[in-house]
Amino acid sequence: MDRAQLLLLTGVALFALGLAGVMVRRNALVMLMCMELMLNGVILTLVTFAQQTATIAGAVLALLIFVVAASEIGIAIPIVLLLSKQRRTLDVEAYRELKG
Repeated sequence: MDRAQLLLLTGVALFALGLAGVMVRRNALVMLMCMELMLNGVILTLVTFAQQTATIAGAVLALLIFVVAASEIGIAIPIVLLLSKQRRTLDVEAYRELKG
C-alpha cells in the first residue's frame, strides 16, 4: 500500500467516523465536532488528490474550506451555547420546536 492510498483510506475513515457520530449522537456539540471530522476527511482527500495530480487547486480549495469551517464554528458554537443555556440541555430533540 503506497502513501497516497493510505492517506485516502485515512480520509475515508475520518469521514465515516464523523458520519457515524452525527447519526448516532444527539448532543449538539458532539455533532458539531463530528461534522468537523467529516470536513477534515474531505480536506485530506482533496489534498491527496492535489498532490497526485501536481496541481495547486486542491490545496487552495482546502484552504477555503478551512476558512469556511472556522467561520461556521465561530457562529455555531455561540448559538448552541445560548440555546443550551435557555433549554438547559444539549440534546437536539429539545430544539425540535425551533424548526421554521
